[in-house]
Amino acid sequence: MSVVLEAHDVHTAYGLSRVLFGVSLEVAAGECVCLLGRNGVGKSTTMRSIMGLTPPQAGRITWKSVDITGWPPYRVAQAGIGFVPEDRRIFADLTVWENLDVASKRSHAASRPGHPRSDPDSRHPLQWTVERVFDLFPKLRELTGRNGGYLSGGEQQMLTIARTLMGNPELLLLDEPSEGLAPLVVDHLREQIARLKHEGLTILLAEQNTEFSLALADRVYVLEKGSIRFSGPAARLRDDQALRHELLAL
Repeated sequence: MSVVLEAHDVHTAYGLSRVLFGVSLEVAAGECVCLLGRNGVGKSTTMRSIMGLTPPQAGRITWKSVDITGWPPYRVAQAGIGFVPEDRRIFADLTVWENLDVASKRSHAASRPGHPRSDPDSRHPLQWTVERVFDLFPKLRELTGRNGGYLSGGEQQMLTIARTLMGNPELLLLDEPSEGLAPLVVDHLREQIARLKHEGLTILLAEQNTEFSLALADRVYVLEKGSIRFSGPAARLRDDQALRHELLAL
């Protein structure tokens, strides 16, 4: 598998508060890679650094061999990276259908030089439509005319992922997707993300829920105090309870 995303020695801060200290990682096409760790270790900041929401102070991020460090988020999205934020950020006053319709209107800038979008022969020519996301999340079809602000937490999470998919990303960044959801909803969400993975979508997942993550991941990075403490196959953590306890205090 070819590496599509790389972070090289990334240092990121909020003002004078340094959060990431030399984070390096890579994601290959078709992989599901998970960032694990407790709250406050830098998982979300890593995602924000990749997406350009909190640009690194040092280091660089490459997407399909193009240096995208410091690109504004809209350019990162146009290049083929979709971001599902921890706080969901749906349009509360728009209906489910309107949320999806707005997201499907993509700029022609994605095809300009400097935007490393895939060509028609790409490995993942996934084209998402409203009907296709309804097939993935049947509950949303029942709620087509309901305003986003009146959805439950689980329904909002489905809508947030569906809205991001409408941009036809090649890489999906998922930031704490299971947070605050009921166990049955988490189980359903895990099944849908596994389905996306099976279809060939590349996924980078930041999660505190270890069981959720290890059920999906091919490889994992464990963060501690803004640095990578462990990287390796997810199977190693699935099979080694002592190592999981050491790294994650479970």
